[in-house]
Amino acid sequence: MTSRTPRDSRLRLVRPRPLVTARRVVTGGPIRPTPRPPEGTPPAAELARQARAVLADAVRIARWAAEARPVQAGALVPQAAEQAVRALALTPEQVRAGWDRARLAGLVELHGDTARPGWRLRAWDRDDTAVLRGWVALFDAWPIIHPAADDVAASAVAEVVEAVPQVLSLLQLSAGPVTVPALLDLLEQRVAELHEERCEVPYGPQQQPASPAPLPALLDWALRGLAAVGALTLGRGQATLTPLGNWAVWVKLEQICVAAQSPAGNIEQSAGAMLRGCAGLTPGPARAEYRAWLAARTVGSAVTELLGVARGEDALLRGLAFEALRVVGAPAEAALRAAAHEVPLRPYVVLWLAEYEGADPDDAHDALTRAEATWLWVDTAAAVADHGDGPLLVRHLESAVQGTVPALLEEVQAVGHPRTVQVLVALAAAHPDPALAKAVRRAAFQVHTGGV
Repeated sequence: MTSRTPRDSRLRLVRPRPLVTARRVVTGGPIRPTPRPPEGTPPAAELARQARAVLADAVRIARWAAEARPVQAGALVPQAAEQAVRALALTPEQVRAGWDRARLAGLVELHGDTARPGWRLRAWDRDDTAVLRGWVALFDAWPIIHPAADDVAASAVAEVVEAVPQVLSLLQLSAGPVTVPALLDLLEQRVAELHEERCEVPYGPQQQPASPAPLPALLDWALRGLAAVGALTLGRGQATLTPLGNWAVWVKLEQICVAAQSPAGNIEQSAGAMLRGCAGLTPGPARAEYRAWLAARTVGSAVTELLGVARGEDALLRGLAFEALRVVGAPAEAALRAAAHEVPLRPYVVLWLAEYEGADPDDAHDALTRAEATWLWVDTAAAVADHGDGPLLVRHLESAVQGTVPALLEEVQAVGHPRTVQVLVALAAAHPDPALAKAVRRAAFQVHTGGV
């Protein structure tokens, strides 16, 4: 019991912050220079080409499913799956695998019982950054793409997942093939360290366990899972990072943020391009850009265009669109009240109206229902996952209205946001607390499989 208490206590959220602060988390941080990747890393265009190849079947299925195909518990209904097999000349296994990858990479989003194209799918052929972010989302989800055998203890699986970053770091530092015995030795050391960190070192004489933890088999599972998402290649008794895998490990280590930086002047741009250009600005300069852009348009057309962007799949642009609508003020009220029934927009509209009617921005979140606040938390987390970095996503956890992580995960699963799985996978990959990451990863798997 003593070894469990510290782990459980870390599942309690601390230092809660108002949701109004959370919605500014993407744009409020300092702008850091982007580090250069290691020498020998292929250019982004080549990495994106490789990522497109890995996700080729997923893209085909996502485009085929763009006609609002019916889904049930996250999967294509049997009739739709059979249609995909015939239309795309794929096997049923390839359709299931491609569908899972399309969901996890953000190529499709689920809205009730229908599937719609995600914003990454629309940008797939022209935006290398969107492609690479989609592949990184797949890379983070490798334990879901390639689940462990049912007869393996969940605790052993969680330890290996937690130790995989060290395995990947060794592969990167080696800059070439590494033998499986060397990787196994590192894995065993890291798992032993995890036991020690959690005060699970046995004291006194101990009986030899009848069946030791199957680390060789779990290492094989992890390597095959990482190979399945294109992060490494397997040879005879050895593993080697692919260029994509090497780049992804570097991205994780450097914690870089590739959010678009603002160009000088956005007056002639569309609403979406203007908001992207303002994404890296602090609030003051961003508001100046919004005012200049609004001054060049009629109020009605500007509000319509901003709401059109807010209805899109990019959560960052949705939040920024409402920041621009705050600059519009009273002329936007009628259009926003008319949009209040739209689920993705409603939390933003409620906050806008609360502030418009005189509420302090730090208190406006009190106007949200619990479900609306949870939806907004997931939507903001999706923006951070797409355009921010791991530490930023971890800090966003503190803005949840729930008092504990278990309560947050329960309500996040119930709220039905289409990006829930991707947000939870990204949070589990970024969070340094092993117990919390394990709980979040389990919740992601339950949402993905339709479990409870």
